[in-house]
Amino acid sequence: MIYVKKHSTPQGLLLAMCDEELLGKVFSSGKMQLDLDKYAEFYRGELVEEAQAKDDPSSEDIYSANIVGERAVAVMLSKGVVKKADVKMVGKVPLVQIFRMDF
Repeated sequence: MIYVKKHSTPQGLLLAMCDEELLGKVFSSGKMQLDLDKYAEFYRGELVEEAQAKDDPSSEDIYSANIVGERAVAVMLSKGVVKKADVKMVGKVPLVQIFRMDF
């Protein structure tokens, strides 16, 4: 299961997705730290199956996104929202951050 939370911002939708079992944990790699305990509420939204996460929302609606975990990242890869080269690792946890810049 994947947590999906939609944050409304003046620029558009900020999407937060995180594999369920990762919330409440902290991961480190060198100077990078991914604190899914302190920032759990940022990700804790609706708990959905992968198939439902693939259906919503459309990539055109996403202004920015933080995607954490193997299943959540796989969903965004399958939707074509991100490429494999966009995926970073913090320890053994995949992470993708998306930012759309409108000038």
